[in-house]
Amino acid sequence: MSENTLESNQESHLAKKSSVLTPTVEELSVLSATEKIGFRLTHRMNQGVWKRFWTFCQRHIGSLWIRLATYNLMNVFGLENVENTNVEKPVLIVANHRSFFDMYTVSSVLFRRTTRSIKLFFPVRGKFFYTSPLGWFVNLVMGWWSMYPPFFRETKEEKKRNFDKYSMRRLIQICTEGSGHIIGFHPEGKRNLSDNPYDFLPAQTGVGKIIMAARPQVIPVFLAGLGNDLPKQILGNWRGGEKIRIHFGAAIELSEFYEKRDSLRTHKEIADFLMLKIGELAEADKKLFGKIETKTLKT
Repeated sequence: MSENTLESNQESHLAKKSSVLTPTVEELSVLSATEKIGFRLTHRMNQGVWKRFWTFCQRHIGSLWIRLATYNLMNVFGLENVENTNVEKPVLIVANHRSFFDMYTVSSVLFRRTTRSIKLFFPVRGKFFYTSPLGWFVNLVMGWWSMYPPFFRETKEEKKRNFDKYSMRRLIQICTEGSGHIIGFHPEGKRNLSDNPYDFLPAQTGVGKIIMAARPQVIPVFLAGLGNDLPKQILGNWRGGEKIRIHFGAAIELSEFYEKRDSLRTHKEIADFLMLKIGELAEADKKLFGKIETKTLKT
């Protein structure tokens, strides 16, 4: 093979790697007409000039109202751990899941208290956010279209899980390359409704699969103090609600796992290790706020 041919093949490979992945005809065909429109719209809003525009809105509008609703309660620790990450390599933020507003609040802190380039992505359940115009609207006003890509694994229609194969490829691509990419992920998979904020649900394997394939920078986050009642949460900012705490940990070293076989078992080990790191942040929070938290739970 000539040198020119080799260079041409390398350029072709890089171009292919950098192009935005799209679903196959077969994968897209399992979605309903409404879901197809919702996906195509959101897919477009997460690319190019549209993504830059919505990121501008997130930074200057979305983060502002969250700031106004939480500033009396907010306590943030370890933000320098995010500042110290390489902006040219995607950052996967892995956090415990207590409320609907966890990642919105985290993103507000990042936008308002750091100067780094940010492009946010929050993989989300396709049900609701992609199955009706109301879901599209909520994605717009709450996430500025950043709740993407969608997963339909919990729908009753088994065939829709075929679309999840595409979403996983796309999510891995987002976690592999892209300047300023920050991806919010909950290893627990769903909200933990326990009264004890220091208890966690078992970690799911999906996050391990993503990390094994993409090798992103991984930052653990522990959150406490956020609830699911929006009016109560907002009023608490002026009436003395529970303190909101966000702990950002140091980037997690995962090289020991990359030497293992790429298997479901390794994926689970990675996921469990992430929850262990989140748990360490929880212990730090417990030392600072544990007595206050215990009093709140008893009342």
